[in-house]
Amino acid sequence: MGALKVGFGRADITPPRGVYMPGYFYERRGEGYLDRLTGSCIAVSDGENTAVIIGLDLIGINQKAGDEMRKVIAGRTGLPYEAVYYACTHTHTGAAIGDHADEAYNSVLFRSLADAAAEAIADLTEAEIRTARGKVEGISFIRRFRMKNGKIQTNPGIMNPEIDSPIGTPDEELQLIRILRGDKPEIDLINFQVHPDVINGNLYSADYPGFVRRIFESAVPGVKCVYFNGAQGDTNHINHFAPAEKTMGKYIHARHMGMSIVGEALKIHTYAEKSEGCKVAFVQRDVAVPSNRGTPEQLPLAHRYAELHESGRDSEIPYSGMEHTTVVAEALRIVKLENGPDSFTLHLNAVRFGDVVFSGIPGEPFTDIGRGIKQGSPFGMTFVCCCANGYEGYYPMQSAFDEGGYEARSSKFCAGIAETLTSESLKMLESIY
Repeated sequence: MGALKVGFGRADITPPRGVYMPGYFYERRGEGYLDRLTGSCIAVSDGENTAVIIGLDLIGINQKAGDEMRKVIAGRTGLPYEAVYYACTHTHTGAAIGDHADEAYNSVLFRSLADAAAEAIADLTEAEIRTARGKVEGISFIRRFRMKNGKIQTNPGIMNPEIDSPIGTPDEELQLIRILRGDKPEIDLINFQVHPDVINGNLYSADYPGFVRRIFESAVPGVKCVYFNGAQGDTNHINHFAPAEKTMGKYIHARHMGMSIVGEALKIHTYAEKSEGCKVAFVQRDVAVPSNRGTPEQLPLAHRYAELHESGRDSEIPYSGMEHTTVVAEALRIVKLENGPDSFTLHLNAVRFGDVVFSGIPGEPFTDIGRGIKQGSPFGMTFVCCCANGYEGYYPMQSAFDEGGYEARSSKFCAGIAETLTSESLKMLESIY
């Protein structure tokens, strides 16, 4: 084992107009551009083991398509499939890769990322790692609320007088990894957690994570920056206790969020502390979990709501706002799982270099999953990443299943999924420590 080496590569992954844009319960296709989407690749090697970590401006890639992409990258670079780790920021103004995918775009995307990975490996340079932690307040908010009537609602409306209290608190911790490489460009990795659904519309954009990257690289010339989103499944950018004009400025608010994150990263940047160690290791842990199938009694109404939604007759479903979205999502989940399967196999992945580790969840984990993994990890710094090496849906805490609400009622996984993923992730991290 030699010294730790790190390399960098980047690809423009902006799709052409007309590619499907996932993220909502209606069809959108890209009509233009607010900013470009990128795929940034960090290669790490200790002379014996080499792995690549890729950050993508996409909403998510399901495991089937993600496995295909990882194999393309592995074939191009000569790495084992398990050594390819990717995490999507979950921007809602990106392109579809799994369901509704444009195969021509997929092909170009996979090849472009394989080239970026090869570029990063060719750029491997002896490196020193430094880490720091900070806190960003006022841009991440819990989106699940207990109402005065006892019901649980997601996004119940700004200044809604029927709100009793939010369920939980956001994780406002920011983590920074500085990778110093002599006369080569420094690489800075930022980990924070909040839903990137600020902008909306049909124009491609990386949302606030794109602003993080662009503003940071402008503030520190020559540095390459990559943003990794954390456990964000029960948060978003909306402060339900503030006037709408302060939280719903869309593109300008995404810029505000990017500047807030960069401001804290710059504040802690200079005095980041040296992290020891040079070992590189990677692992994939496949976990079988039960599926959340409906009961026979639920099926008739689920089919009715699904048929109304899919035929464009949503007005006949007797709900509005987020309650409408919730019953539609629940119905679609019940219908889709009517004939099984009884379980799913999920990829958990990790890559370590020195005393830092990337731990991936294949979908949208609730905040407390991220907290649990970071607190229980044996490593000096743990980046928990959402939508990593798969996108298979929401992972609510047990309490959310007990209480109800959009995320639990739409999740294709049974109660206990969050706790299982937390414990299995910690076992995985121990295995490579």
